[in-house]
Amino acid sequence: MIKAIVTDIEGTTTSIAFVHDVLFPYARQRIAAFVAEHADAPKVRVQLDAVAQLAGRALTPTESGTLLVRWIDEDRKATPLKALQGMIWAHGYAEGTLKGHVYADVPACLRRWHAAGLRLYVYSSGSVAAQKLIFGHSTAGDLTPLFSGYFDTHIGGKREAASYRNILTELGQPGAHVLFLSDVTAELDAARTAGIGTCQLLRDAADQTVADHPQARDFSEVQLG
Repeated sequence: MIKAIVTDIEGTTTSIAFVHDVLFPYARQRIAAFVAEHADAPKVRVQLDAVAQLAGRALTPTESGTLLVRWIDEDRKATPLKALQGMIWAHGYAEGTLKGHVYADVPACLRRWHAAGLRLYVYSSGSVAAQKLIFGHSTAGDLTPLFSGYFDTHIGGKREAASYRNILTELGQPGAHVLFLSDVTAELDAARTAGIGTCQLLRDAADQTVADHPQARDFSEVQLG
């Protein structure tokens, strides 16, 4: 029996186009100036130190900004980049410039699962702060009360089975009681290796590789039993 659902965001609850055509360009345009202006702020300094560690050398704020822009262009899953992007997006959401996209079927299904007693979680390469922003300022309103927790790359890479074992430890559930939703084959494979149930979302089936996992075109087709 499924007692918890862990969902990916990009391509699963939220359009890939929103992430790549709205969020990424918004952060790319602002990140160099943001770093230059806030380099001495403690929460930013921590992330810039992490950027320098990944780069393997000390960096000036200008060098950090240039590197971060390149990482955005490369779609690098670097934890400090995701944290800094989240800080920038927070301003956009707060002023109403950004609204988190969710597919039309998502809010009703999340509410139904929540009402049925299922515990809902998010696992995305975007920072936990960025995840909360998408669902807290979504086009369907504030969906964060429906979720029991959030996971990002601090728990591990999304294509590594160890990450899903870590999630199971955090949830205190055996894999048989947990269902992971994603559009990405490698993520689903890793979750299955950890013993978690899986379902591949085929939102843009024409552009996806169909995997050897149960499939659904949207959340209303997800089978829990």
